Amino acid sequence: MLGGRNIRDVARAFGPAWLVMIADVDAASVVTAAETGAIFHYGLIWLLIVLTVPLFFIQEASGRIGAVTHKGLGEIVRENYSRNVALLAAVPMALTDVLTYIAEYLGIALGLGLLGIPVVVSVLGTYVLHVALVYKRKYAVVEKVMLGISAVLLLSYFVSLVMRGAMSYNPFYISSSPMFLFIVAANAGAVVMPFMPFYQASATAEKKLATVSSSRLETLLGAVVSEVLMIIIVMVSSGLDHGLDFFTEQQLSSGLMNIAGQYAPWLFGIGLFAASFLALVVISLGSAWGVVEAIGWHRNRAFVIYFLESIPAVIVTLMLSGNLLSSILNLMVAFVFVLIAPAVMMGLIASNPKIMGVHSSSGGWKIAYWLSLIFVVILGVISVVSSIV
Repeated sequence: MLGGRNIRDVARAFGPAWLVMIADVDAASVVTAAETGAIFHYGLIWLLIVLTVPLFFIQEASGRIGAVTHKGLGEIVRENYSRNVALLAAVPMALTDVLTYIAEYLGIALGLGLLGIPVVVSVLGTYVLHVALVYKRKYAVVEKVMLGISAVLLLSYFVSLVMRGAMSYNPFYISSSPMFLFIVAANAGAVVMPFMPFYQASATAEKKLATVSSSRLETLLGAVVSEVLMIIIVMVSSGLDHGLDFFTEQQLSSGLMNIAGQYAPWLFGIGLFAASFLALVVISLGSAWGVVEAIGWHRNRAFVIYFLESIPAVIVTLMLSGNLLSSILNLMVAFVFVLIAPAVMMGLIASNPKIMGVHSSSGGWKIAYWLSLIFVVILGVISVVSSIV
């Protein structure tokens, strides 16, 4: 049981793990869950419950590293594994940033597209707004606003689920079909997105009051809540039947109207924009921090990295705008493999007693971390192999 003092300590340290978990329920994750529900109804709810485990253990290591060292992952690599290794690590980190930005811009384009705003206008407008935000560093204010707005999306799903009621679909379904394996891999990619470890380690390091126990408790709470939200989205989207194929934006809009009325596409669109914009804010804090830390620059120069990384992301998003939904799902599968390098690096750091002291991973915690990573990667590999065969 937590005493009064411990509860106050946890409350003061609260923020990094919770925020990164809520940011994980971004537009890309929402679209993945919606496709899952529409194609397989409740059949993959079991998988979402299982994915809570790797989500917790991978992110727990990230928060523990930040709480113990008060440093971000890039900075730790540079200080303990030589500058050359840090520079080598900066390359996949930068690639991680670009791919994640693409996923969020695609989500924003999809959300604002439901409101009738053209892709070019939505993407370029969001880019200008975010660059201005990153330059002014008004993160705290915008995060609060975006969390409130993104709650509209989550609330609309919950209300829709209450209005429709639970259906009689089987929550356990397994198949060897390529579509099933692809959706499984997409959900695996959505559960731990590559920007999350970088953000939680750096943000926890900034929270001087954060402890291993407070970070671990917050991570567990965030992991459970984020996957519950994904399950709710799957259950609501089970009414968006359209056969074994991907949504078009028009099908998504009309399906939402059938479930929750004429204003549902507007609520959904605003929520998608807010969720993706919130993730952009978190990414610009965490991922760009990781790159500048590895290079050896001060965190204040992260703006330069963000600016350079965002330009190709915007260009690629505009090139992929012809099929936003399938592009998002393909990126989710790709994220499984992009996660490997930073997750391996983080696992080695978390297990190093010279860096982590008495809080280094050992025994069951160490085994759980590596099994969690292996499980997520295997899902991605199976998907790719099945598509080739």
